[in-house]
Parts: sequence; C-alpha cells; structure tokens
Amino acid sequence: MTGRHAPRLALVHDWLTGMRGGEKVLEVLCERFPDADLYTLVHVRGSVSPVIERRRVHTSFIQHLPGVGRHYRRYLPLFPMAVEQFDFEGFDLVLSTSHCCVKSILHSPSVRHVCYCLTPMRYAWDQFDAYFGPERIGRIGSVMMRPLMARLARWDRETADRADRYVAISHYVAGRIDRYYNRRAAVVYPPVDTTFFHPDDTTPGHFGLVVSALVPYKRVDLAIDACALAGLPLSIVGDGPERPALERRAAGRATFLGRLPSEDVRALYRQAAVVLLPGEEDFGIVPLEAQACGRPVIALGRGGAVETVVPEQTGLLVAASSPEAFAEAIRTAVTHPFDSAVIRRHAERFSRERFGDEMEAIVREALDGRRPA
Repeated sequence: MTGRHAPRLALVHDWLTGMRGGEKVLEVLCERFPDADLYTLVHVRGSVSPVIERRRVHTSFIQHLPGVGRHYRRYLPLFPMAVEQFDFEGFDLVLSTSHCCVKSILHSPSVRHVCYCLTPMRYAWDQFDAYFGPERIGRIGSVMMRPLMARLARWDRETADRADRYVAISHYVAGRIDRYYNRRAAVVYPPVDTTFFHPDDTTPGHFGLVVSALVPYKRVDLAIDACALAGLPLSIVGDGPERPALERRAAGRATFLGRLPSEDVRALYRQAAVVLLPGEEDFGIVPLEAQACGRPVIALGRGGAVETVVPEQTGLLVAASSPEAFAEAIRTAVTHPFDSAVIRRHAERFSRERFGDEMEAIVREALDGRRPA
C-alpha cells in the first residue's frame, strides 16, 4: 500500500517501553505499512525492535515528565488527556493497537479508525485488585486508586464509539469488548514468529518453563507452587515488580533468569519438558512460541488459551486455578506421548504472514468504506 497516491495511514500504540506481545503486533504492522506515521504516549528509546525504532515516533507531553522511562504507569490518570491531544488531520485511516487508551483518540469524520484491541484495560474493569489491591499497594493507596480507576472505566466506556471498527485478538477479548463497550469485533489472531521459533534436534530436559512478565495476573506464584508439588525444576524467564516476592516464595525451588535474548528463550523452549501458562490470558503468545518449537503447554483452561492449546494434542488445559490441579497436569504431561510435529503444525496456523495478510485486508476494507457484515 505504497506509492504516490497511497492513502495516508497512522499507527497508534499506547506506549513503547519493551517488546511484549503488543509490540510484536506493532512490528508486523510497521513492516506491512512502512509509510505510516507512528504515535505513542511514551517511547523509551532502544526498548523495542529496530523495525519500530527506525520510525519517526510522535509522543505526547507525558514523554517529558520526570522519571517517565521507569515509572510511566504513575501518570495513568493523565493518559486520557494526552491521547486526546494527538492530531490526525490529513490522514485517511488510523490503526490503533490498544490495551489501555489509544482506542479513544479523537479524529474527524473523514478519518477512519480501526482499533486492533489487545484487551479493554484490565485494571479499570475486572482486575483492579490484582494491580491496586491492598496487598499490592497498601490499604491507603488502594482506597485512593479505586475512584480514579472507576472514573477511568467510565471514560473508557463513554469513548468506545470513537473507533469505527474493532478487531479483537481472540474470541475471549471479543466477548470483553461486547460486555464493556457494547460493540461487536471481528477476530484476527496475533502473529507468532514461526520462522524463528522452530524445533531442532535438541532432546528435551526435565524442567518446566515460564516465560512471562512478573506481574500479578500472570500467576507465576501458582507455577512455582505447582512445580514444587510435582517435583519438577522450574526456570522462569522475565522480570517485573513481582520478582522479589516470587523469589522469596520460591526459596530456591525455581531459577530466575531475568530477561533473555530471543535466541536463549528459543533454546529454553526446545529444552523444556513443558511450558506453563498459569494465568488467565487474553490470548497468549508464549504458548504458541513454545508449540512452534514442538513443546507441549500446560495452561489454565480459561481465556485465550482455549483457542491456542488443543487438549491431549498440543498440551493440557487445567480446569482449576490451584497448585494441586497444575501439579497433577504436570505429572500427566511429562509422561504423555506428545508428537512434536503435530504440535508444530498447529502453531503454524498463527504465523506473521497470516496476521499481516488479514490486517491488510481489514485496512483495505476500511479505506473502501465498506462496513463489516
């Protein structure tokens, strides 16, 4: 979609502070729409891939506030004001990738807005306690945050119609969009780099693996307890504010590896007996990266995992969110005869190429002014 008469596109992302699932989505969109301008509330330079870093990035006033690189979430109450100050005059279409507030950008009727919704903001809707409960930030802090998050949720709902069309990352998220925004959403699964993540001749070892940000809703604590019950060593890749508490909980029963290069993560996927997804995810890229490497996944049987893990074929889904239930699944999985080729073929359905083709089709449809059926 390039050329002298190509439509003018803008990509909008909540913030650029690391390469997580949302940024991997944005990376493919940057490749598919190389002439699009890129807008974001905060950009920590060097934190995302070269494909994204090469763009001229338009940031908000929050970029210039004290300590924003490490503590940008402290400015959450200012995000609605910041996102409404972006100017999209002169563009034909805005494509936002939103898990917080960029779905609520302002634009004129002549500008089309397609929102690829990673999720309605969790902390303002159904996961307040996981982020701002008394055990997380103290009783006084939690009491102060509750009205702020309630006001943010009202703003989030009231601005839901600013997007012309919603596209969800999973049927689970489409249900959340319907519930909180009263809007219907098509589903396009996020991209998995099945070219980079692939099996080799590595013989799997005897350990479980978690690859995750160390934040409350990921439930890494559950994986630690379950592996201890099952007698399976656990390696944990990732970092985050929960790491000190999780290290105390593990008491030497798990190995914390921090953030690792992608090549090292791939090697660990190939070596793991099982990869664990103990939290309820909106979609979950990690289970598919693991499956692309031919390794089985044990996941909580709720949320996006039910759309990415095929029970008994590519892993196991656990009904109860308890260490005992996960421990029993671990014992079953390490003796189950999973076929790595079958696991790999399933993951190939979620490739970057497939995602890019489907999103290009949606953009063309929006530019043509056609409404979804």
